[in-house]
Parts: sequence; C-alpha cells; structure tokens
Amino acid sequence: MRLCRFDAGAGPRQGIVEDGYVVDRDDPAERHPLEEVRLLAPVQPRKFLAIGLNYADHIAESGMEAPQFPVFFNKQVTCVVGPDDGVHMPRVSSLLDYEGELAVVIGTRCRHVPADRAHEVILGYTIADDVSVRDWQMRTPTMTMGKSFDTHGPLGPWIVTQDELGDPRELSIRTWVGDELRQDGNTREMIYDCYEQVAHLSQAFTLEPGDVIATGTPAGIGAVRQPFPEGLLKIGDAVRVEIEGIGELRNTVVEEPEGYLAPEAYVEEAWVR
Repeated sequence: MRLCRFDAGAGPRQGIVEDGYVVDRDDPAERHPLEEVRLLAPVQPRKFLAIGLNYADHIAESGMEAPQFPVFFNKQVTCVVGPDDGVHMPRVSSLLDYEGELAVVIGTRCRHVPADRAHEVILGYTIADDVSVRDWQMRTPTMTMGKSFDTHGPLGPWIVTQDELGDPRELSIRTWVGDELRQDGNTREMIYDCYEQVAHLSQAFTLEPGDVIATGTPAGIGAVRQPFPEGLLKIGDAVRVEIEGIGELRNTVVEEPEGYLAPEAYVEEAWVR
C-alpha cells in the first residue's frame, strides 16, 4: 500500500495511491487523478532523526573513520517539505549539498525494541533528501544547525508499507543533480541497517507513530567533488532521489524568499489509526 498526504484544493488530506489515482482515506468515493493533486510530505513527524556516516564508501570519501557507535542527529521538523517543493538556498551560506536516503516511518509507539522485532513497529518507508549546509554543519559536533534549515528535509512522494516493499536491506538508491547521476548505492551497504537503527534509538527514548529516521547516504555527495565547491548545489538545480520499490523524490533549489516562515504543522492522527 502507498500512503500519501495530498491537497486537491481543500487542504491537506490523507490518501491511498492506487492505479494512478489518489483515494481519499476518509471518503473512498473521492478519487483524484494523481497528476491533478499536489502531493505533500507524506508524514509530519514529531521527531526527525538521521544517522551520519552509515555507508562505508561515504565514510571513505569523507576521509573519516567509521564511528564506534551509531551517530545520530536531529533535523528540526520545520525543515520538512514535500515532493516538488522548493529547497532554499540560504541567505547565510552557499555551501548547499544533497544526501539521498531511505527513510523509516514509525507506526507503533515503542521502546526497547529488539532488532529482530523492529519490523513490527515500522509503518513503512519513504525517501528523504538530507539537505545540508556544509559550513554550518561543521561548526558544531551535533550537526543539527547545518541539517535543519527550513525546507532542508524533503520527504516523499509517499509511504510504501512493509508488506508491499519487502526487505529494506536490499534496495538500490540513486541521486541525480539535473541529468548527472551523483549517487549510486544499495541499502545492503549500510553499516547499521534499518532494524538496528530502530533498536538503538528505542533504547534511549520512546519512538512514536510518524517519527522519521533517515538511514544514511551512500557515496557521491557534492562536497567531495573537485574542485570544491563546484559539486555543491546551485539555484535552479533539480535534485532527484530514486529508491527501488518506492519511487522518486524531486526538488529544485530556489533562492530563499524574503520573510519566509515555515508553515504551521498540520498535526493529524497517525496513519495507524
């Protein structure tokens, strides 16, 4: 099943994507052609967590050592935008980068989840672009500031439930900037797989329905391309992240508009109701 949030002109609604249509979850008689609705971020998380340095080839290209333990940081939830939404080039930096990632969406409130049972608390999977402002990221060890600028957390286009996607540990993941393939990896290359990440985080705090975990990026980020900073994003660049079994997430870099404020969160009942 493919679960989405959409706007057909009357505000955000929850839907199911099937056969080229979006079916309103609360009014199945309402069916909208997919191309006639605006898809929104499929979830508005209370927590948006992300792991760093989780692919060996990305660690190597970064010139860093593999961490002894999983290294997580927060992306503030006001960074979330949906498919085809603009990603802002910040007024305070031009060192903007992409990171295509598989994202886990939690479906069950949980704590102390063993890795071999983590699949029981996962609703499904979507695509994330962990957009990063590299100079701001490197100023502090937590990385949170450089990972949390408004619009720098694209999610979408929908959530694919586990029964449809199957094993998340064997999926191709590729990122294009314009027509140029920049990242070409597979989730089997993760150091800590999706289930191990859920288990690790749930040892410390309760995970809640709708929480998002971005599970790391493979090699090919813009910051390592030479000459620096030619590989980083520029205004007008279109970034497309494609993950096998899910689809693709597309966003374009735009100039940060004057007076921008992130929209107030539309908090709805979780998908698992």
